[in-house]
Amino acid sequence: MILSNSLSPSLRLCAHILSLLALLAASAPSLAQDAPPPSLLERKLVVGITESPPFVMNEKGHLTGLSIELWQRIAGELDLRWDYKRYDSFRGLVDAAAEGDIDIAVTNLSVTEGRARRIEFTQPWFDGGLRILTSSEQGASFRDVLAGLNESGFLRVYALIGLMILAATIVTTLFYRRYDPDFPSRWRDGFAESFYNVMTVATSGKLVPGRNFFGWVGRIFQGIWLLAGVALIAYVTSSITSVMTTLSLTNQIRSLDDLPGRTVAVLSDSVGEDFAQEAGLRYRRYKTIGDASDALLNGGVNAVIADTGVLEYYVLTHTDKPLEVVGRIFEPDKYAFGLPRGSALRRPLTLKILEAREDDEIEALRLKYFGEET
Repeated sequence: MILSNSLSPSLRLCAHILSLLALLAASAPSLAQDAPPPSLLERKLVVGITESPPFVMNEKGHLTGLSIELWQRIAGELDLRWDYKRYDSFRGLVDAAAEGDIDIAVTNLSVTEGRARRIEFTQPWFDGGLRILTSSEQGASFRDVLAGLNESGFLRVYALIGLMILAATIVTTLFYRRYDPDFPSRWRDGFAESFYNVMTVATSGKLVPGRNFFGWVGRIFQGIWLLAGVALIAYVTSSITSVMTTLSLTNQIRSLDDLPGRTVAVLSDSVGEDFAQEAGLRYRRYKTIGDASDALLNGGVNAVIADTGVLEYYVLTHTDKPLEVVGRIFEPDKYAFGLPRGSALRRPLTLKILEAREDDEIEALRLKYFGEET
């Protein structure tokens, strides 16, 4: 505004005041949008939560976790009041937000297209994604070894070897009953003695001390029998070792490419379940990461697919269990707070989240729960 020099000082002062008031009036709508409306300040908000360590945890009746701490800091700065309402699954939490039963969903809620069609999200505050949890003691069970031996044809050879041992035991029994007067006279005792002699040669390659009834011919026969025993042990040992080595290599789960044909655990109504279903993986649903990890260690599943933050925190706080997180992050996503469509909380919460990120408050929370290596 250009003021004429002909105006009196009092008039120029009034003009300046009017200009200032006009600027304040123009900025008032923007300032109003930065704060929650009075209708939300006058009542307690309903905050929906789903337990998902380390983002939402219930420790002896006290709620804590990364998501909880971030929400409480932001809500405190906005002078909001609230009560928590628990939901058993992410799907139930999203449904509640979509239907307006809650004012905000607080947990590690992934921003997905399907959810964005039903609810709104604040500014994302955490980078996530899926990873794989496996046992650090991956190996082959006895059942796996038997299956591998059968598929390789070794069990049929073992059956043939067993028949040969049985035949050798019978022949040895008949021979000693005829030529050795000191051999047990009862068939039961004689058969047991012969079986012991045959297995001693087969497993140790050593002859049982005894008489040689056929001179040099007998010695040659004994030598051949020793060679057969050594070859038998070598064959059995090498076949079992080869099968176990193959199983050790094929049973290792190190990446997403190793999951087809395996059974994986997922958390009910989670992004991990959506991925397993879309990828055509065979999966089982569990309510908590603890239940899923127990199924893994008990052999019920071969791996667990879940959010990387959830898996890393679980391994970090359960060092007594032989668990490890393997492979790179796949299906990367971001976590945000969920809101009913048209919520007046979206802008003030987003601004506070951006402020917390710029002030490194969110990074401090990440370090508190995950440490430096995450």
